Amino acid sequence: MAQIDGARQLMTSALATARTSDRLTDPASEPFPKSQPVASAASPVASPVASSAARPVASPAASSVAPELLPKSEPVASAANLPDRNVEILRIPHITIHLFCDTPSLIGAMERAVADRRMVRASAKLLRGGIAAAIDLYSKETPPNLIIIENHAPIAELYAQLDAMADLCVAGTKVVIIGSANDVAIYRELIFRGVSDYAVAPLDPLTIISLVSRVYRESETSRFGRVLAFIGASGGAGSSTIAQNVASTIARSYASSVIFADLDLPFGTAGLGFDLNPNVNISDALSDGSRLDDILLERLLTKHHEHLQVLTAPASLDQFYDLTEDAFERVLDVAQANASFVIVDVPHVWTPWVRKVLLSADEVVISALPNLASFRNVKNLLDLLKKTRLNDEPPKLILNQIGMPKRAEIKPDHFADALKIKPIACIPFDISVATAGNNGQMIADVAPKSVVSKSVINIAETITGRKAANPAKKFDLKNFDLLNRLWQWH
Repeated sequence: MAQIDGARQLMTSALATARTSDRLTDPASEPFPKSQPVASAASPVASPVASSAARPVASPAASSVAPELLPKSEPVASAANLPDRNVEILRIPHITIHLFCDTPSLIGAMERAVADRRMVRASAKLLRGGIAAAIDLYSKETPPNLIIIENHAPIAELYAQLDAMADLCVAGTKVVIIGSANDVAIYRELIFRGVSDYAVAPLDPLTIISLVSRVYRESETSRFGRVLAFIGASGGAGSSTIAQNVASTIARSYASSVIFADLDLPFGTAGLGFDLNPNVNISDALSDGSRLDDILLERLLTKHHEHLQVLTAPASLDQFYDLTEDAFERVLDVAQANASFVIVDVPHVWTPWVRKVLLSADEVVISALPNLASFRNVKNLLDLLKKTRLNDEPPKLILNQIGMPKRAEIKPDHFADALKIKPIACIPFDISVATAGNNGQMIADVAPKSVVSKSVINIAETITGRKAANPAKKFDLKNFDLLNRLWQWH
């Protein structure tokens, strides 16, 4: 009783706080602070910093002609509007990075960028100072794969220091300079000298991450699909059913390659939901993750239809699954390199590996029932994910099984108001959902015109940023008769 009273008090307090606000805050609608323009990404990535021999040095003398400004690139927006949201995004490969800066605002931005989930593969080190500190360091140790340096020195001095540092860099070392001068002549000269990119301060964390990804954009493994993680706020919330139907909708509507990964090893329902009975499953990928590559993954995938492949769970109690925090990291890495979207069905448990999957996903979708337990669990998940995913938009919320007969429930408006988040879908209770699941079919196949089917389409459009193509209109015989008469008249 104490826990129930506590949960009710939590909701009452949250709802009272929400009602005192002027309006319901939709986190997805909040604008992200505009970032400063950076150097144009259209320029090719330069070769590693080379020797200074036979290099013409641009004259630092001031000209009476106003400097040509760098062409403005699109500012890096919030996660709600990331560049190329509708296609595969760039990843940060396994590299080492040294970041040299001394401006407090840039240091803060660098720290937040290094802590971001997108940088999880990189090993980054933040160091005080500018290019002089870099030269001193690399005269004693081997430089990393990427060096990012904030510069305040005069341009002529910067060029001389770059020449000195070039002699210390090994083949493959890349350099990015952050300065205050928005001058295309400086940019061109730096690119000529082997610098990979140049950006104008101040910078926000996502712009810094974008700089790093642009430097490695021509890597063979630079492009990868988006991970969309689905989790239920309580048992029976329908998260698995929603995830399976969204995966099928994305594959069918957009003709995009989709991999569905069922992470609920003992009780997963992907095999039942997609009517599959494969001889291999996702546990085979976990048995020796170091061996997993594109070829092995292809053997473990089961094709459902042209654009959708499934990694089913063993759904067996023959063994225990004591998984490490990084258990699924390799699986998802390889899957991302082979599909535009990776739909992950995360079980309703709380372990280090579940937390890791949610924190590293590009999008998190929480399915909840309209009751008090789900409200408490959704609030806990929202608080954690908002706190740890500072550069991402909040998770998406789906309220499921609204209006089930003979069941007391919290009204969706009250649920949303108390949490200050607008659900992307409120799915009504519909017996056709159970019918489809029991027959191993998708809801769109059983009840294509139902509200539930339309809700699934809306969810897919919201989390992918794409619009489903309108079905072709049926040919109208009346129009044919009219055209025939007009043809005869002529």
